[in-house]
Amino acid sequence: MSSDSGSTGSTGSGGGESLSEGAAGLELPVVSAAPAGPGTDPEAAGPGADVEPMQYDDGFGTEIGVGPHPLPWPVDERYDPELLAHGDRRNVGDGYRYWTREAIVADLDLRRHDFHVAVENWGHDFNIGSVVRTANAFLAKEIHIVGRRRWNRRGAMVTDRYQHVRHHPDTESLTAWAESEGLPIIGIDNLPGAVPLERTELPRRCVLLFGQEGPGLTEEARKHAAMVCSIAQFGSTRSINAGAAAAIAMHAWVQRYAEIPEVGQRG
Repeated sequence: MSSDSGSTGSTGSGGGESLSEGAAGLELPVVSAAPAGPGTDPEAAGPGADVEPMQYDDGFGTEIGVGPHPLPWPVDERYDPELLAHGDRRNVGDGYRYWTREAIVADLDLRRHDFHVAVENWGHDFNIGSVVRTANAFLAKEIHIVGRRRWNRRGAMVTDRYQHVRHHPDTESLTAWAESEGLPIIGIDNLPGAVPLERTELPRRCVLLFGQEGPGLTEEARKHAAMVCSIAQFGSTRSINAGAAAAIAMHAWVQRYAEIPEVGQRG
């Protein structure tokens, strides 16, 4: 068993390219990898990829997580001896404390929802990390990066390590993959002709496609979307933050289809 201090690739077959991860917030080259589960060779992500990145709470108040596990240790292959010995300060829920990353991903894979999240990445938008973090919180099936292969991971707070991330060089590639999977693409942007998200029943199986902060969905993305949904606004601002818009759209899907757990429990 390996600790959650290395990088991992993502899985998936067919259209698109799985991505390997570097340390959060670092501009590391992304190396093409064959379909593989979590635990892909850490060398693939470049120097420093086997060092756990900073957590979101570093330098802010009480340190999260738990210290070394008291003896006797639990006997279960899901537990990581390194974490049991030294403590677990990762950004994971308490139910996953001391688990290997592989075990966490395997457990999440049993429960992932039927929606995918795709985000255009033409200008290294800092909001992409926030979208990825939200996609993890709402347990999206996969995350699709459209455009540039490298993306700003800082806002993801390491959550991309527990997701399956796929790269598409352009919207046409994403569309071809989605069609092969029977998934309609639902664009999210406040554009002329868009239908209100608040009055729309999203398909259970779909790809939610988001544009970048500022320009929003590209013209190419609009062409390939089965429909575009807008988010109602009532103030003076022209638009809301791209990361916030993504969270609203994902939560709309969750409200319609997800089984809502009790507070503190995993769905």
